[in-house]
Amino acid sequence: MTQFVDSHCHVHGPEYNSDREDVMQRARAAGVRYVVAVGTGADYKEIGTAVEFAETTEEVFATAGIHPHDAKQFLETDLSELRRIAGHEKLLALGEIGLDYHYVHSPPGIQQRVLIAQLELARELKLPVVIHCRDAWQDLRQLLADHWRTSGLGGVLHCFTGSREDAFALMDWGFLVSFAGNITYKNAEGLRAVAMEIPLDKLLTETDSPYLPPVPHRGRRNEPAFVAEVARQLATLRGLSEEEMARYVMENFCRFFTLKNVPG
Repeated sequence: MTQFVDSHCHVHGPEYNSDREDVMQRARAAGVRYVVAVGTGADYKEIGTAVEFAETTEEVFATAGIHPHDAKQFLETDLSELRRIAGHEKLLALGEIGLDYHYVHSPPGIQQRVLIAQLELARELKLPVVIHCRDAWQDLRQLLADHWRTSGLGGVLHCFTGSREDAFALMDWGFLVSFAGNITYKNAEGLRAVAMEIPLDKLLTETDSPYLPPVPHRGRRNEPAFVAEVARQLATLRGLSEEEMARYVMENFCRFFTLKNVPG
């Protein structure tokens, strides 16, 4: 059976409280071998729920970080709590962290300050980072150049929406490029054009559940089982079989995170 990776989702969140185990059973039935639950929120307790879920579910790993939307609520004590959470054996990376100038729930200057603080913590902990970026690529690239490029730790560009130039610049700094369900949307021609050029050994797939359900599931709550549609779209773009694309993604995921001594 073809095995898939959902490298970024929020299946530990409240949207799944009524049927989380059913969702995970559907993921297993669809061939999803690994799921990464991404811990974000307004405080460390909410952030830590991803790790708590990973503790109880064999195929689930976790991340933790302060999302740019929540940057205005950042406290210095949050870094201590992130440091504590980061000691968990199933935590893969710090994130999702980054910049979002589309909604601007937190002022850009505060977003930048909180991102830098978390990059410095990730460097201290020797963890890669999961990056969220929307309408802020120029500032993101500058901050990563100044505060992350020399770390050698790299990371994941989650739900990539940038340009070819953004992707190739950051891949040179050790980043993998992860595509989500929006790559299947009718108006995503530009994104698909970028995906066709990403080296196969730099690709990841994700759902960002419960958001961005892929075609043909638009209008529904997204879930990890639907990551297969993302892999199929990438396979079509690259002239590969679904199984071949899934194998590349699995190899990329395991190679990148096994280097960080991930169990399983």
